[in-house]
Amino acid sequence: MIGSTRRVRVYAYGAPTDMRRSFDGLFAMVRRDLGRDPLSGDLFLFVGRDRRRAKVLFWDGTGLCLYAKRLETGLFSAPWKSQLDRPLEMTSSELQLFLEGSPLAGKVSLSPPEFAIN
Repeated sequence: MIGSTRRVRVYAYGAPTDMRRSFDGLFAMVRRDLGRDPLSGDLFLFVGRDRRRAKVLFWDGTGLCLYAKRLETGLFSAPWKSQLDRPLEMTSSELQLFLEGSPLAGKVSLSPPEFAIN
């Protein structure tokens, strides 16, 4: 699994992405379009227009990492179909299901809300 055991936020970019983009292009999209810090340790998910390819950009503390996956059968769900005006936020468990090609990932919340002591 990508990331660590601590709670990590995952943001899915809300539009189809050109999968030819690499570290610098995706880094700029996170800053410019999502308004997030790519060096925060959060994970940033990008999906191609044909939904067969996905990339995850993250900072591991020593450098940027880019995880890429191409599905041989089936399609990734389209994060841009669920939320039009803001990025979809997932848990790391939901990201794992997404990367396995689950049709539910990104469409419904699969994790309970974060626990808070009142």
